[in-house]
This record gives sequence, structure tokens and C-alpha cells, in this order.
Amino acid sequence: MITISTFIIWILYFISLYFIIFWLLVFIDGGINEEKKRKLDIYPMVTIVIPAYNEGKRNLRKTIESALSLNYPKDKIEIIAVNHGSSDNTGEIINSYTEIKPLHIGRTQKERKGKAVNEALKLAKGEFFICMDADSTIEKDALIKMLPYFSDDNIASVLPLMKIVNPKGILEKIQWCEYLVNFFYKKLMSKLDCIHVTPGPFSIYRTEVLRKIGMFDENNLTEDLEISLRLQKYNYKIIQVLDSEVYTIAPETFKEFYKQRNRWYKGAVLNALNYKNMMFNRKYGDFGFIQMPRILIAGLTAVIMLMITIYNYIIEPAARNIYNLSLIDFNVYPSIKNTVINFRLIDFNYTNTFYFIVIFIIILIVLKLSYVYTKEKMIRYGYVTIPSYLILYSLLASIAWMGVLIDLIIKRKQNW
Repeated sequence: MITISTFIIWILYFISLYFIIFWLLVFIDGGINEEKKRKLDIYPMVTIVIPAYNEGKRNLRKTIESALSLNYPKDKIEIIAVNHGSSDNTGEIINSYTEIKPLHIGRTQKERKGKAVNEALKLAKGEFFICMDADSTIEKDALIKMLPYFSDDNIASVLPLMKIVNPKGILEKIQWCEYLVNFFYKKLMSKLDCIHVTPGPFSIYRTEVLRKIGMFDENNLTEDLEISLRLQKYNYKIIQVLDSEVYTIAPETFKEFYKQRNRWYKGAVLNALNYKNMMFNRKYGDFGFIQMPRILIAGLTAVIMLMITIYNYIIEPAARNIYNLSLIDFNVYPSIKNTVINFRLIDFNYTNTFYFIVIFIIILIVLKLSYVYTKEKMIRYGYVTIPSYLILYSLLASIAWMGVLIDLIIKRKQNW
């Protein structure tokens, strides 16, 4: 007899397989090859904005020096470092660099990074506008490599390959692996115009396009995701490349990880709902039929799977054992003494095992491809990295998604 939970699991397995196989088919169809790009004959003016809030003890100096070290004509780069209400020495660090333009603005309780970026965008002189998170660094040739991808006026943004810098603990190594997989997928998504987020570290935009569509949403939890949806709404293209790398810092503790992912996932849900009119809308092609539903389905799948796992392996067995013990007045000694392991092949759940094995094999294939096309070695950070990712990542992400669901139900507000 098929239980409701088993039926739901089969549906979720099918949905997961559908999306994984869909993107593998895109890959098989030649979707990973880099676009043919022209050489950079002229050097357009570029504005780089570095928004910083209490970044004095983190990576701010390395970020600024990374921007200053770009292999690009110095008179064609404008760097604006924005100190938005920091209470540490962030402002002092910014003021110590004569090569950059300091911009100091106040901070209110509702103010987020979008405000700092917009203030810089108002002053920007560059034809291209770059957001660079204050905890990131970029390779020296990135700008020269990325700008040629703006091959026509309809391309509004070009994104670099983002990697975790020097991961140490298991959690950081899991995220390092996660980023490689995610950006491999984003490269495939780029081919179908399905990118839904332009990350903070060194995403390049056409300045006039950002101003035309209304700049960044200052009250948004994930302004980089919202601006991407808005670019898609106006049918602009977003290109993901893998030949330019930017390095960022990952959360070191589960508390930091949960806080970051709670904001990311919550922002994804809220923005998807705000742009729900794009969902299943033929005007937006694959983005409307594949990517928009996937944003919500990913969270729903994670929450349901976590709830079913908790029920099937914790709540239901515990309740059954308590009931059985109540029948013998909780006299556990005879139960322990007479316990016999009675495994029968007929009782084995072959269907679930089959689906699990199929998905596991496909995930291993995706992992291998991700490492190949992001030019990384699978054992670079030890033999435990990939097993840890396979075992723990889904659980960690599901917990964060569960927190998002609870926050939305109780209407808990969250600052950036």
C-alpha cells in the first residue's frame, strides 16, 4: 500500500530528476561553450562601487587593492567606496586611499546595500557599472576578459565565476563545492537567458540600463536578485562567463550560514511572488516556464523533504515505540533482551532506493562536470569535501528553507 508520504516523495523525486536532466540536456546540446567574443579595441570608462558597512576588520583593504590592481588603464577606472553608516574604522580605511572616491552616507534601520549602490550610481561616470562586495577580490585580467562579452546593446550584465577563497572548515568546503556546481548551472542557464541573480562580487552592468529601469531596489533583501528579475522583465540578457574569477569569503559557522541563506532564500521567494506575472508567461520564454517556477519549487521541495524525513525517521518511530512500550507498562528490559534483527528482502523499499541511486549518479556526473568547467581539482581541499557536500548540503539548505517558511508564516521582519 502506497502511503501519502511515499507518493509525495515520488513526486519530488520526479521533479528533481526533471530539472537535473533538463539542464544536462542543455549541456549535451553544446550549451557550455564560451561565446565567440571580439577583442577589446577601445577601453570604455568603468565605475567600480565598493559598498562597505563595518568591513574594517574583514577584507576591505584587499578588496580596494584588488580593484586598484586591475590590468586596465587607470584613467578609465573610477572607484567609489561607499561607507554607509559604519561604526568601526571602515571610513578611515576608505579615506586612506587617495586613488579612490570616498562616499560617506548615513544609515537607517531599513537601509540596505541597495541605497549605497544607488548613491554611487548617481555619481558614476562610467559606461559600465560594477558592484564589488567589500569581502571579495578579483583576478587582474577580469575586466579585459569580461567587457568583450557585451557584444550587443541588449546584453545588460556580464557575471564572473565566483569561488570561495581558501576554505578551511568543513562548512566552508561544502560552500566551495556548492559554488562550483551553482556557477556551472548558471553557465547553462545563460544559454537559455534563465539567469535570475547577479551576485554582488564584480557583476558588470551597462550604466544607462540600470538608470533606465530605475536602479536598485533600496528596500529589498536581495537587491542583486531583484535587479536580475527586472532586467529579465524588460527582456535584457545576462551572460555568465567561466573564464574570469572573483573570490569571496564564505560563512564560517552555521549561525552565519543560516543568517545568509535565510536572507537569500527569503528574498528569492518574495521577489518571485512580486514578479509572479512573469511565471508561465510566453513573453519570457524558458525563464518564465523553467526558472521562475524553479525558484519556488526548490524551496518547497527542500521543506517537504525535510518534514517527511523528520516524520518518517524520528517522529513516527518514536511514537510507535512509545505506544508499544505502553502496552508492556514501559518495561524495556524484556524488549531489549528479546530483540532480534529480522531483515527480509521483501520489506526493502526498492522504489525509493532506485530513485535515490539514479539521482545520486546524476549528481556525481554534475559534480564532475562542474569541476572540469570551473578548472578545479576534485581533491584540492581533501577527500572529505565532496562526501560532506553530498551528505550535508541538502540538509543545511533545507533547515534554512524551513526557517524561511516559519518567518513568512509568523511575518517576522528582517533587515539586510
